[in-house]
Amino acid sequence: PMTIKLAIVKILFIWTMATFWTITPMIGWSRDVPEGNMTSCRIDYPERDWNPRTYLIFQSIFVYHTPLFLICYSYWFIIAAVSAHEKAMREQAKKMNVKSLRSSEDNEKSAEAKLAKVALVTISLWFTAWTPYYIINFMGLFKYEHLTPLA
Repeated sequence: PMTIKLAIVKILFIWTMATFWTITPMIGWSRDVPEGNMTSCRIDYPERDWNPRTYLIFQSIFVYHTPLFLICYSYWFIIAAVSAHEKAMREQAKKMNVKSLRSSEDNEKSAEAKLAKVALVTISLWFTAWTPYYIINFMGLFKYEHLTPLA
């Protein structure tokens, strides 16, 4: 079970990771360069040196794949726990000789169906938000720097 102490440790870990990946280009591991319109910055992915390449590879592992895996892993076990609870509720209802322990308005959709929908939407939105950035970085990393997000 989650305790206050464990929650604080997890939050501190998340902030430490975010700070690490934000600061490392400033201290020499890769670098940030202005975008074409000079209003924002990006990682220098077209650079042919191994410094930015290793940064992008490790960043993809720890900032893209690891969170995506953790989100999927967490929702998998949340849905499994809710499914087990729903099954126990159905068995209890059977023992009591009632159709369901829920009220009639709750019977339309099960908690597991609602939760599965929330999980799918959350994962889809996360994937949709971060995958274009990931693809553009790797296109530059693997010598497709002539392609831009608008090309």
